[in-house]
Amino acid sequence: MTPDQYCQDKTAASGSSFYYSFLFLPPDKRRAITALYAFCREVDDVVDECSDTNVARTTLNWWRVQVAEIYGGKPQHPVAQALISVVRQFNLKQEHLLEIIDGMEMDIDQPRYPDFKSLQLYCYRVASVVGLLSAEIFGYSDRSTLEYAHDLGIAFQLTNIIRDVGEDARRNRIYLPMDELQQFGVAAADILNARETENFHKLMVFQIERAQQYYRQAFEHLPATDRKMQRTGLIMAAIYRTTLDEVAASGCHVLKERVSLTPLRKLWLALKTWIRN
Repeated sequence: MTPDQYCQDKTAASGSSFYYSFLFLPPDKRRAITALYAFCREVDDVVDECSDTNVARTTLNWWRVQVAEIYGGKPQHPVAQALISVVRQFNLKQEHLLEIIDGMEMDIDQPRYPDFKSLQLYCYRVASVVGLLSAEIFGYSDRSTLEYAHDLGIAFQLTNIIRDVGEDARRNRIYLPMDELQQFGVAAADILNARETENFHKLMVFQIERAQQYYRQAFEHLPATDRKMQRTGLIMAAIYRTTLDEVAASGCHVLKERVSLTPLRKLWLALKTWIRN
């Protein structure tokens, strides 16, 4: 199996909404974004699938070495091998790949976030940085597009957090800021034990509105001149924002349910967004 095929299989197997947006890209950009996404999946899986934190930390450090090898050596992992030509062609920064790993390591060190400012750093590392790298691959002519990519990454990660509150709680993780739980009268134990209250619903409405604000900010930053080049990100946004709307429409029952769109609906949203933009 070639490194590119490994990345393709890793991306397809994830079932992610991102996969549907990649389908419309020209071959070189599709190959590049698939390799980048496979890298994100690999380092994310280290934390999610390894119960021993010492082993997880050691593996992330191994990935840091692999990143260094991408830029000046012979990496061992097929994803890292696939990224060698990608980082050269699209001028992807080494520090950005390392920041993604730093974000994943926060999942080992920090199962709670005291306030939104601390959560923002996590969202920046695991999502905004990916957005910035993706913008380089898709192409842009106006640097305002990087602000769009930054804010869209935050919006995506906030959407993930809102959708996955119950799933994360079963891993003893609460990404919702602790001071906001206190503000709305929601105990951490309520979330960990899947106790849905009226206050919890109000808390989630607040979280959804903030995510929507980041989507609005992102779209305001995107200049018309770069809209066509960034259509892949707009497809992702259509799928993620629709998911967020579904969470709201379903009553925010995220402690026991996980809202997801069918593959057919994702493909329909992708086609519609591609045609409109």
